[in-house]
Amino acid sequence: MAGLGRRRVRCRGDQGQVVFEFVGMLPYILLTVVAVWECVLIGYAYSLAGNAADEAARVGAVHGVGACQEAAGEHISGAWTMPPASCGKSGNLFKAEVRLNLPILFPGFNIGVPIIGTGGSPNEEKEE
Repeated sequence: MAGLGRRRVRCRGDQGQVVFEFVGMLPYILLTVVAVWECVLIGYAYSLAGNAADEAARVGAVHGVGACQEAAGEHISGAWTMPPASCGKSGNLFKAEVRLNLPILFPGFNIGVPIIGTGGSPNEEKEE
């Protein structure tokens, strides 16, 4: 009597559910990765612009405006879109301003929003 009326039932479990949930969440995961990458890239651009401005101001304080603009370009790779740095004296201080365009996903593909780095150094240029 033990076997009468008893049917064998197969349980399928949750085998397909994990794949379905992953495919549903994949756009959100990718969007989060892209957003984090963009934040890192923006932070790196600010760091690059600030460093280039500092270096340009140091060189400009000793050698003048032409050397300042050249030094700013040396510290930024060709992948970044950078107009010429603005350099000049301001009282006893030599100031430099470097502008980079805001990159979208990688350097060179930008939307034209400026990222500005500024630097200053005591003026050491000898007057003739």
